[in-house]
Amino acid sequence: MVTTGVHVSIAGSLEKSVTRAEERGCDCFQIFTRNPRGWQTKDLTPDVIEAFITSVKSSGIGPVVDHMPYLPNLASEKEDLYTKSVITLIDELHRCETLKIPFLVTHLGHNQNGDNGREQVIKAVRSALGSVPGSCRILLENTAGEKNGIGSKIADIAAVFNGIDNQNRTGVCFDTCHAFAAGYELRTKEGVSSTIQLIDDAIGLRHLHLIHLNDSTGDLGSGRDRHFHIGLGKIGMQGMYHILHHPVIICLPLICETPVTDERSDADNIMAVRQIAALQEIPHNAQQTLVE
Repeated sequence: MVTTGVHVSIAGSLEKSVTRAEERGCDCFQIFTRNPRGWQTKDLTPDVIEAFITSVKSSGIGPVVDHMPYLPNLASEKEDLYTKSVITLIDELHRCETLKIPFLVTHLGHNQNGDNGREQVIKAVRSALGSVPGSCRILLENTAGEKNGIGSKIADIAAVFNGIDNQNRTGVCFDTCHAFAAGYELRTKEGVSSTIQLIDDAIGLRHLHLIHLNDSTGDLGSGRDRHFHIGLGKIGMQGMYHILHHPVIICLPLICETPVTDERSDADNIMAVRQIAALQEIPHNAQQTLVE
C-alpha cells in the first residue's frame, strides 16, 4: 500500500493542518511549523502542542514531516546569516521534538565554495543534534543544481551525511524534481534503478527515509527547481511509473509538493500517485491524465 500525501498549510493553527490533510485524503503530510518566509516565530503553547498531537493521533495519518523555512542558509559564508540559520535549525528541531514530528527536512543551502559550504552544513547539523536531545531525524534534501547550490549531487549529500557523527538522527530526503533538474535520468527503469543504486553506494538505503515526489517543468539537467503535477511534466507518466514501481521507493512515505491549479488539486495528485502505483503495465501516453 502506497503512503502518500502533500504539503498542507498551518493557517489558523497547527491543528488545522491535520484537518486539511484529512480533507485531501493524505496518508502522510508535510508542514512548516512557522511562517516559512520570516525569521520570527511564535512560541508553542501547551494548548497548541496538545491539540496538534491529539489531532494527529486521532487522524491515524503519519508520518508527519516538517520542512525548514526558506530564509536560513546552513552553508552560508556570511557569519551573521549562518548564525541565524543555525539558531533556526536548532529551534525547528526542538519544535519537532515538542510536537512529536519524526522528520525535519532541510536544504543544504548556498556557498560559492562547495567544500566550505558542505563543512558549514556539517557543523550546523552537529550543533543542532548536540543541542536538542530526542529522536527526530534531520533529513538532507537534494537540490536542483542552481548556481552555488550545495547538495545537487548525491556525492555532495553523501559528503555531508558522512561528516555527521550521529547518523541515527540524520538521513536523506530524495526529491524527484530536483534530481531530474540536476541531471539524474528518472524517465526510464534503468535510470531510476541506477540513481537509487548511487544513493545506496554513497550513503546506504537504510538512511533514505522520505521521497518528495514531484514532476518537473524543466528538462533533464536544466537546473530549474519548478515542480509540476504528477505525470504531467517532463518526467512524465512513464517516468513516474518507473519511480513508483521501484521496490525501494514504493515502501517510503511520498510527499507531493505540487502546485494547486485549475488543472489539478492536491487531492487529484494524491489520486494520481495511487493510480500510477496500481498500474500493471507502463502507460503508453506519457501525458495521460488518470484522474477524473
